[in-house]
Amino acid sequence: MIPMVDVVFLLIIFFLVSSHMARTENEKLELPVAVSGDQEANVTLPRLVINIREDGQVVVAGRAVTLEALQSRLAVAREQLGDEIEVRIRCSKQAPYSQISPILLACTKNKIWNVSFAVYRSEF
Repeated sequence: MIPMVDVVFLLIIFFLVSSHMARTENEKLELPVAVSGDQEANVTLPRLVINIREDGQVVVAGRAVTLEALQSRLAVAREQLGDEIEVRIRCSKQAPYSQISPILLACTKNKIWNVSFAVYRSEF
């Protein structure tokens, strides 16, 4: 009976930690609305989520980062995971494009080609 209690306790801790990580990864942003695009497939690739706030501040894993820190983080992720990495950009619809363009360039410099934008799907 004690090993079963240990397993249940570990499962509870696992789900608490994973739900906390999911909450810090996705900030509350007013995403843009898209009328076209592909539906997200169930991709199991490791994903790095980059949030861009209204004021242009870049946030990764709940922490504000500079462009230089983001570039080094992308380089490390590319080095560790190779081609098996996806970058998801979640930006506020009020964020200036001048803040998004350097992130796309940083992905290109690090040879990360699997980049997508999170949007709301428009309802007709």
